[in-house]
Amino acid sequence: MGNELQHQTVLLEEAVDALVTRADGVYADGTFGRGGHSRAVLAKLGAAGRLIAFDKDPEAIATAQRIADPRFEIVHESFASLAPSIAARGIERLSGVLLDLGVSSPQLDAPERGFSFRADGPLDMRMDPTRGESAADWLARATQQELTEVIRDYGEERFAVQIAKALIARRAESDRLGPLVTTRELAEIVAHAVKTREKGKDPATRTFQAIRIHVNQELAELQVVLEAALSLLEQGGRLVVISFHSLEDRIVKRFMQTHASAPAVDRRLPIRAVDLPQPPLKIIGRVFASAAEVEANPRARSAVMRVAERVAP
Repeated sequence: MGNELQHQTVLLEEAVDALVTRADGVYADGTFGRGGHSRAVLAKLGAAGRLIAFDKDPEAIATAQRIADPRFEIVHESFASLAPSIAARGIERLSGVLLDLGVSSPQLDAPERGFSFRADGPLDMRMDPTRGESAADWLARATQQELTEVIRDYGEERFAVQIAKALIARRAESDRLGPLVTTRELAEIVAHAVKTREKGKDPATRTFQAIRIHVNQELAELQVVLEAALSLLEQGGRLVVISFHSLEDRIVKRFMQTHASAPAVDRRLPIRAVDLPQPPLKIIGRVFASAAEVEANPRARSAVMRVAERVAP
């Protein structure tokens, strides 16, 4: 069975229905993954429509290249390159931008990618294993303070200090044990450092999330693409973002709220409401996966989809 069949796209119909408001529009799918959303968008577009998809993962790119549709193009880049990539294609405005954040099921389920603690594999964790620094490389050089900050801030892990100390202690044993290079050993180190266990959650969950976010610069790239989407959306264009953990969702929520709020004004000044600049976004709403979808795909449980519309030029 191919990866595209193993991966269940979360909030598929809801996302595409919210995104596609005109059949002849130009759309961007910031995270092609295994193509669930992209294929559904193409199905709703007319002959004049166009879809540009992005992904860092070479396996996703290989899947996308099998789509023989003249309206579709895949770009082997992070969605953080949205603005320059769209400009390079002579496109001035987009009718919608879709971002499905996080890690896809095929990435999590492939031990050789190093995203999961459930099977042993190399400590890689890069969305694009051909570029940048692997998790093992970063763990081999990060200071205790850097380790603590990443695990605390990106993993929201209250035992970040203890885990960082344990990782530094393990590094001191590298001459005897060799470098830390496997997911199983990292998970074991974290398990010994974490003092209390959350019911139903592996003690390594938060640390693996934190290291993955750091290695791939996920939150920084999210900030970049949100700003780019705002600048590129045409009036009536939609921004649709699906998040899977609180750090991402908080960034998206604050971004949409900030750009959907009227500017603060000193009431003592003689300014009429019509003189004020209108906020560029209108919040359409948020959507959670249905009980039926969560039952069929447990990874949908934490999904939150937020939708905003560009209303001011």
